[in-house]
Amino acid sequence: MSKDTAIFAGGCFWCMVEPFDKMPGIISVRSGYTGGFVENPTYEQVCSHTTGHTEAVKIVFDPEIISYAELVNIYWRQTDPTDAMGQFQDRGDSYRPVIFVHDEEQRKIAEESKKALAESGEFDKPIVTQIENAKPFYEAEEYHQDFYKKNPERYALEEMGGRKQFRNQHWN
Repeated sequence: MSKDTAIFAGGCFWCMVEPFDKMPGIISVRSGYTGGFVENPTYEQVCSHTTGHTEAVKIVFDPEIISYAELVNIYWRQTDPTDAMGQFQDRGDSYRPVIFVHDEEQRKIAEESKKALAESGEFDKPIVTQIENAKPFYEAEEYHQDFYKKNPERYALEEMGGRKQFRNQHWN
């Protein structure tokens, strides 16, 4: 089996796991922190907005079953790509939307997908999601992993913070 990795930030990492986790070809989806300057940050440190990190998911996938381009398309449907200051009820730098790319091929796919989304006319505002080089990814504490399975009621509340309605409005 071949393996590749994708890292996406789109607001609270609790809400970013399930859409990828249920797809064929996904080996694992882990919540964590990336893009900052503090090694091995804790959740509390990241929430203090002093580490430079953003909450993200690291997806290990089999590219023979699901392509990176397909993952990017799933990513767009989970986020508001016009909101640079967070996602839905989650505000601040640690919730900014970012596609973290590992190589030039991923960058090319992400840039082309972003351009196509901008030209689609789906959104009235500019697409502001950043595409950045991948940085060290630090897994979040275990209680954050598979949150939608461990805490379905809390997960449902988080989804009702605007993400679900936005998805229905733009991607139904």
